[in-house]
Amino acid sequence: MKKRLLAVFLLLALIVGLAACQKPEPDPHEGMIYVDTGGAYNWLYPVPGFPVSDYKKEDFVREGDRIKYIGTDYKATLGVDVSFHQQTIDWKAVADAGVSFAMIRCGYRGSSEGGLFEDEKFRENIEGATAAGLKVGVYFFSQATGAVEAAEEANYVLNLIKGYKLTMPVAFDWEPLANSRSAVPNKEKLTSAAVTFCEMIKDAGYEPCVYFYRTIAYYHYDLARIKDYNIWLGAVTEYPDFYYKHRIWQFSYQSKIPGIQTETDLNLHFERIAPLPSPSPSDKGK
Repeated sequence: MKKRLLAVFLLLALIVGLAACQKPEPDPHEGMIYVDTGGAYNWLYPVPGFPVSDYKKEDFVREGDRIKYIGTDYKATLGVDVSFHQQTIDWKAVADAGVSFAMIRCGYRGSSEGGLFEDEKFRENIEGATAAGLKVGVYFFSQATGAVEAAEEANYVLNLIKGYKLTMPVAFDWEPLANSRSAVPNKEKLTSAAVTFCEMIKDAGYEPCVYFYRTIAYYHYDLARIKDYNIWLGAVTEYPDFYYKHRIWQFSYQSKIPGIQTETDLNLHFERIAPLPSPSPSDKGK
């Protein structure tokens, strides 16, 4: 009986010893992030040096078709982005509805033949929004196939905005269109196009920005090369869940705003609130 118990004890000790010696299974996702890439969650490697977003889900509440920021780290203002699709706009009514800024399409590149065109309502919109007291920026709807065409677009934009005072960024907005001459994005060429556009805008004294939605950002841009530009994110979600820092969040594509006849996009612009200065040692004794 004693021999049997000893054998059982030795067997158990052997099993425990072997278990202790076994190496743990390697984590297949070590060093990766789990993010919503636009309709699905996926594991991706983070971009070195790209600041991470610090927006918190609990700081956002929905009020009808608007989303309000209730946190204390940022000042968030409501804005619209518009083009000729929104027809004639009553900008005073828009301002009275609580809208503080407008991103206005100044122009676009044709998707089939690649011509450059001014938005039919650009001048009317920028002048009306400015007169109503809104901050204004512009975006160009790009279909550039690479850096050369992006440079053409930047020059075209700079000519369009000459003489207007911008108080918001100038955005590069590339989006895939079915049957477009640039429908299938090449990461290197698309990123080079964005960088070329932004550098030319910056060199002219304006604030550049890149617009994208999450799928384009995660899979079609080399984010490491555009991490130093302002980001304008399009994502219809309950809070801005893009992993990296972004300044403007487009949270709705189908909202109604007084003064705009059609549905329009809504955005929040975030400006960090500077922390109060710490009291000096001499102040603490007062």
